[in-house]
Formats: sequence, structure tokens, C-alpha cells
Amino acid sequence: MENVQAQLNNMDVFMERLIDFCTSAGVKILLALLIYIVGKIVINKLLKLIDKIQAKSQMEPTARSYIRNIIKAVLYVILVVAIIGELGVPMASVITVIASAGVAVGMALQGSLSNLAGGIMLMVFRPFSVGDYIIAGGEEGVVKSISTFYTVLNTVDNKAVSIPNGALMNSNISNCSSEDLRRVDLTFNIAGSEPIKKVQATIMKVIVATEKAMADPAPDVQPLAGIPGGLTYTVRVWCNSADYWDVYFELMREIPTALGSAEIPGPSTPVKVCN
Repeated sequence: MENVQAQLNNMDVFMERLIDFCTSAGVKILLALLIYIVGKIVINKLLKLIDKIQAKSQMEPTARSYIRNIIKAVLYVILVVAIIGELGVPMASVITVIASAGVAVGMALQGSLSNLAGGIMLMVFRPFSVGDYIIAGGEEGVVKSISTFYTVLNTVDNKAVSIPNGALMNSNISNCSSEDLRRVDLTFNIAGSEPIKKVQATIMKVIVATEKAMADPAPDVQPLAGIPGGLTYTVRVWCNSADYWDVYFELMREIPTALGSAEIPGPSTPVKVCN
């Protein structure tokens, strides 16, 4: 009987401890669930507030998306840490796991993180915007999109070129659309025997007749350098940035035609005399 009574007493103690454990665990789970629900509501409210603030700013859509996603990720990390802490997991262990995971992910995604950092730097310093014509990373074209890891250009022959943001931030970037005006620079080789004023007048007639070429700032035609049998002339014409290629191609088409009509030849080729 004593053994049976002892077993019953042990069973009662076990059941009391089990009930206490379940009660304590149930309370923690309920509190964690409550923290999750309240936290998610607060995060959604904060994100809506951020969206309203960004909508009133002059920030680009891509930059808005970057900032919103970063804030969202940080808020959810805080929420998860709060829930884990409420469940009784030691915070030191949680921080150690997060730090270790961060180091491992950082090493595995080193190149991708470089591109991500480059994308953030592009959003902060804004060397160009979507729609600008740029020359960078050995490519040139109109910026189609700026994503998290890549910037996509549309080239003049309608190819989509993706450039890693990390490489883009470490290269020279020429933004051809940042200013309202651009200058078309051309060079032509002319025979040295031709009068300079005649050459200048012939080319200037073409420039004046070019509809999208600007008179102010004034265009310029000058001998630039001597070459065997002639001179190199530089032609500098200003135009609106959007009209650059129209002016460029028209001048390249019309100036040689005008020089030919005026009987202005190219440089003569020196004759080699053999001894």
C-alpha cells in the first residue's frame, strides 16, 4: 500500500508540474501571439505613414522602394526578436545565432552584397536617373531601370544591357542627359592647300541650315592640327540634349556633301620616293 501511495503522490506532483508548465507555456505562447498581432498592425501603420511621406517627397520610385523595404525588414527583425524573447529563449543565444548567420550569409553573398551596396549608393548620390543617357562600365544607353543589384540600359541598337551596381559605382559615369545642352564635336581632314576661310564658310553654311543646331552658344569651326598633306578642322555645335543624335547625323551627312560640292578635297597622300 505504501508503494502505491508513493506512486500516487509522485503522479500528483508530476501532474501539478505539468499543469504549471503548460499554463506558463500557454501564457507565453498567447503573449507571443499577441505581440505578433499588435506588432504586425503597428508595422503596417508605420509603412503606410512612410508611403504617405515618400509620396509628398521628390524621391525617385526606386529609392522609395529601397527605403521602404529596408525599414520593413528592420521592423520585422525587431518583432521576431521580441517574440523569441517572450518565449523564454536566451537573448544572448539569439544574438549569437543572428551574428553567425550574418557572417555566413555575408561571405556567401559577398558579390551580391557589393551590388546591393552599390544600388544603395546610386540612390543616395543619384549620378543618374531612369531615362538618362549614360556612358558607364564600358556600355552606353538610356537607363531603363535601377534594381536592387543591377542597372539596365537600353542601347541605341535596342539591346538591354544589365550592369552590376557594384561595378557601376566603381567606374566613371558620364551622364549625357544631366544638362539641358550638349555640344556635338566633329573633325574633318581637309587638304592644306585650301583657304581656311573658304573651308570655314562652307561648313558654317551647313550648320546654319541645320534646324536643331543652336545659334547661341555660337557654333565654331577652326583648324585643329596639322596632318600629312592637310589640316584637321574641329566643328563644335551646340544643341538641346534631346536633339544630340539628330544634329550629329545631319552634320555628318551634309558637311561632306557640302565640301564635295565646293570642290574642297581631303588631304593629299605624300608620295614615297624610293632610292
